[in-house]
Amino acid sequence: MLPLRDNIPARQYPFVTVALISVNLAVFLQEIHWGRQLHPALFEWGIVPVRYTRSDVAQFFGLFDQILPFFTSLFLHGGWVHLLGNMWTLWIFGDNVEDRLGRGRFLLLYLTSGIAASLLHIITNPQSSVPAIGASGALAGIMGAYFRFFPHARVTMLIPPFFLGPFFQVPAVLFLGWWFLLQFFNGTLSLLSGPKAIGGVAWWAHVGGFIFGAALCLKFRPQRRGPDFPDEVIDV
Repeated sequence: MLPLRDNIPARQYPFVTVALISVNLAVFLQEIHWGRQLHPALFEWGIVPVRYTRSDVAQFFGLFDQILPFFTSLFLHGGWVHLLGNMWTLWIFGDNVEDRLGRGRFLLLYLTSGIAASLLHIITNPQSSVPAIGASGALAGIMGAYFRFFPHARVTMLIPPFFLGPFFQVPAVLFLGWWFLLQFFNGTLSLLSGPKAIGGVAWWAHVGGFIFGAALCLKFRPQRRGPDFPDEVIDV
């Protein structure tokens, strides 16, 4: 399922959402120029579970070295498809969540969801020496918040490989709920069959980010009150 747009316009310009997209893009362009240095950089700044679960590996890293990847990994991506897919998802769902929470709390949600996602990835893949990178865990937190705040919004989507249509419009609670179930199912299957059976996707990071984002927003009092649908709704 590929989301194309939702039908709730933000009431203010999404500065943090745009800034996050810009930073992710700038970092990826820098990745392209790293050349042979990219591989060691991903091990240094990505989340490598054995760095945290094996004492014989952890002893080579200081406290700062262990904390830093929880932030830097959120801005690294494995290719254009990975980057553009994540940034498109952030653009669709991020503006409304930022509008509802305010800029500071939205940024806090993004970062803490990414950290929570990384922690669950480490717990579920303790022996992995493969660096996990990408904003997907943080974005899952944003999607969890959207699920909490805008369950009755409408999401227009298409189903690959039919990229020219037809287009489907479904409630956000259905789209995001189905997306979450897919992550949970694939994550469970990866635990039973081994990660290579499902591919190089951090399924449990997605699950952890989504649950954390939805749960955290139960504690956040929305900055902007009102119904899910404002008086003026763009639905094109």
